[in-house]
Parts: sequence; structure tokens; C-alpha cells
Amino acid sequence: MGKYLTLDKNFNGLLSNNIEDYPEGIVILLDKPYQWTSADAVRKIKFQLQNHFHNKKIKVGHAGTLDPLATGILLICVGKATKMAETLQSHEKEYIATMEFGATTPSYDLEKEIDTFFPHEHITYKDIEHSIKQFIGEQEQIPPIFSAKLIDGVRAYELARAGEEVTMRPSTISISEIELLSFERPTERPIAKIRIKCSKGTYIRAFARDLGLALGSGGYLTALTRTKSGNFNIDDSVQMTSINLFLSK
Repeated sequence: MGKYLTLDKNFNGLLSNNIEDYPEGIVILLDKPYQWTSADAVRKIKFQLQNHFHNKKIKVGHAGTLDPLATGILLICVGKATKMAETLQSHEKEYIATMEFGATTPSYDLEKEIDTFFPHEHITYKDIEHSIKQFIGEQEQIPPIFSAKLIDGVRAYELARAGEEVTMRPSTISISEIELLSFERPTERPIAKIRIKCSKGTYIRAFARDLGLALGSGGYLTALTRTKSGNFNIDDSVQMTSINLFLSK
């Protein structure tokens, strides 16, 4: 059995018009656009590949959901490579997260407006550097109510947006590396940029919430980029606008 074709910025040439030329499928290393859902990216690429391969039954999926307000690596699996999606999704991920402290939103990111303010004047670089260490290792994390977690067969975010009360069960996650990259106060509230390497199922939005609590304040995400997925690095990813460049005429 061969290996799937990896389509990234180092790929030279064009894809043929016959999907059978790729018996183990294709994995596209996509830098997901801001405000696109992972399903949006799959749908757009599937349409392009259906036309390219002249095959309406071609399978396309992704290996690990990325929130609409996040950018970075999204692995798009094509053809036989869709069978590898679960394996690819199980690998560790790395993120660069920007968090603001002193406030929270219901979604723990910019999807919702700030609903609560907290004291923040006491927070320093050293405080954050010390607090993030307690999150290394295996732990229980309560996912955000605005998430794709299933509750009795319904996505949690669907229930939350409908105004229903949602109770989230904790999930076991693991954080193997965490690093404070920067800390500043560009406006009134402090902002930190943090690198996090973690297991499948980790919600960085929930981490921002929990770090805010650990600091005696509140916290939420203002930006998020997935920089690694397994052995794949964002430096090798391609933009949505570049996909057509790999398709033969």
C-alpha cells in the first residue's frame, strides 16, 4: 500500500484529471480562511475537485474541525485518504492563541459580545507565566456551550443559539507544551499571546476561560491560529485561492 499524495506549497506540478492516479487519495494542507467554517472549506474544495476529476461521487472531508474565527492548518482529505481522517485527527495540534483578560463572552471568543467584566490591574507577565504551568499534563476540561459537541444527537451550539440551557460534560484532554510568547496592555485590558501544544479535543477557548479564572479574572480569545497538526506545519500550507493552481486545465 502506498501513501496518499500531500498537496502543499512544496507540491510541484498539476493534478491529473483521473482520481484513480491517486490510489491512496490526497491530503490538502489548507490554511483555513478567517470566518469560514471547516464545512465551508470542504464544500468549496469538493466542488472544485468534482469538476476537475469529472466525478460527482468523489469523497472529501477534513481531519479536525477548526472554529470559524480561527485560521491555520485544516487537513482536507480527498478520495481514499478520507479513511485516514480519524487517524490524522488524533495527532497532537499546536496553536498560537491571543487572549484578552478582564472580561468574558458567552462563547469565550469574539463570536459573542462581552457580557461580564473582571478586575485585571493585578495581572502581570510573571503571573501568567506562573499560572500556565498548572495546565501542563492530562486534565478535565469543560467544553464551551458554543461548540460542536453532541448532546443527545444535537450540536451544543444549536441548543445554545436557540436559547436553551446547556450542560456540558467535562472531557479528558492533555497539554504537553505551553509557552507565553508576549504580554502587553495596548488598551486598558491586558493581552497575552500563548503557544499551546495539545491533544485532540482540546478547546483553546475553554483554556482562555480557565486561565482567566486562574488569574483571578476573566479571559477570552481574540485570535487563534492552528500552526501544527501532527507532522504538518502551517509554513507548508496553501491558501484557498491557490487550489486552482494545482488543477490541470
